[in-house]
Amino acid sequence: MSCYNNHKMKLIAGNASKELASKIADCLDMNLVDCQVKTFSDGEIAVTINETVRGCDVFLIQSTNSPVNNNLMELLILIDALKRASVGSVTAVIPYYGYARQDRKAKARDPITAKLVANLITAAGADRVLTMDLHAGQIQGYFDIPVDHLLGGKILSDYFADLNLDDLTVVSPDLGSVTRSRKFANEISSKINKEVPIAIIDKRRPKPNVSEVMNIIGEVEGKNVILLDDMIDTAGTIVNAASALKKFGAKDVYACCTHAVLSGPAIERIENSDIKELIVLDTIELSDEKKIKKIKTMSVAKIFADAINRIYTFDSVSKLF
Repeated sequence: MSCYNNHKMKLIAGNASKELASKIADCLDMNLVDCQVKTFSDGEIAVTINETVRGCDVFLIQSTNSPVNNNLMELLILIDALKRASVGSVTAVIPYYGYARQDRKAKARDPITAKLVANLITAAGADRVLTMDLHAGQIQGYFDIPVDHLLGGKILSDYFADLNLDDLTVVSPDLGSVTRSRKFANEISSKINKEVPIAIIDKRRPKPNVSEVMNIIGEVEGKNVILLDDMIDTAGTIVNAASALKKFGAKDVYACCTHAVLSGPAIERIENSDIKELIVLDTIELSDEKKIKKIKTMSVAKIFADAINRIYTFDSVSKLF
């Protein structure tokens, strides 16, 4: 592989992202580092790296999804092990960045956990972070090391452009996602040479993981609609939104997101919802019980492989977008 430095590139996978890491390695025509991550009987994490990484530029691939605390500790311990093995550099490739929703003090005495996690990753010894679709863009500024922020919207917009749906409207699930939804609609518009309008769902959230639709701003009657969000957790928001869109006269309701957290009652809710199809990216690996017919998974392996190669060769990552 061509490079502009004297270090060798190596890829290593944490337990949370084995499948995605293998796909990234295939894209780069590489093998993953022989590494074992196990736990002692009391739950402590034990790491064994079975080959030399001295002087190498290592890309450590590990999402911090559920079980969040285990996967986060595994990431930190792997970084520490690599630094103590005298690597040239460690890039923490975190396709899904956990604790991102706690990005500010929403009320008195709240923690800002997204910043705390950034501090932990930096203190562990990471030289750079590569991630995708942070829940809040300002989290990039929580790090004192470089952060490359990839966008999953292009993969999703390519999929819907290929579907060539008539009377298409992109729907933002809340006011905070309007900018993301408008950009997504513009991406589809440029690919199908037809303007795709947006609509906005006005909702309130009386308590965490609970949302109520108040109104819909924009025209959805007789339209095929795409609900876009960065993540779907318990699926209450997206399912309620789909139901409201149907009541307002929408034809088929599609949904898409980058991060399929899908915790608690999410799968049952999606299965019984008005959503025709849910398109997700594989930043989080779905367990078998979550692989239902309504859910279609697209891979981010190619875009992460391209970004990793550009970081390694000191090329521009922003050119990917």
